[in-house]
Amino acid sequence: MFIKIRKNCGILLEQNGLEKRHLVPVTSNFLINLNQVGEVSFYTIKEEKKRLDLEHHELTIPVHTRVIHLQMSYLHSTYKETVNDQKANMADRCFYKLYFLPEEMGQYEIIRQQIEALVLNQ
Repeated sequence: MFIKIRKNCGILLEQNGLEKRHLVPVTSNFLINLNQVGEVSFYTIKEEKKRLDLEHHELTIPVHTRVIHLQMSYLHSTYKETVNDQKANMADRCFYKLYFLPEEMGQYEIIRQQIEALVLNQ
C-alpha cells in the first residue's frame, strides 16, 4: 500500500539523503510504500526550530507543526566502525520526516488516518 504526498500543501521534507538539518518543500507529488516502513512516529513541535533550505537560508519551523517520521526498513548506507576494539559494519536506515506546517490544508489527518488504519490493535 502506498501513501501519496501531495505538492504545494505546506509540507516540508527532511530525509537522510540531504545534508543534516536541511528541509525542502514538497514541490512534486510522490508515493511512499508503506510495506517498506519499519517504524512510524507522530508528534507536534513544541518550540520553534531552526533548519536550512537547500540554499542554506535559515527556516523557522513554527510551534504546532505536526511531524510524521517514517523510519524505513531498507538501508540508506553502511559504514565501518570500531566498537569495543571490534570492527563492525554499521547500518544507517533511510528515513523521511514530513513537517506539516500549521496552515497545511488537511493532508496530515488524511495520511495519519491511512497509516493508523493499518494498525491491528487500535
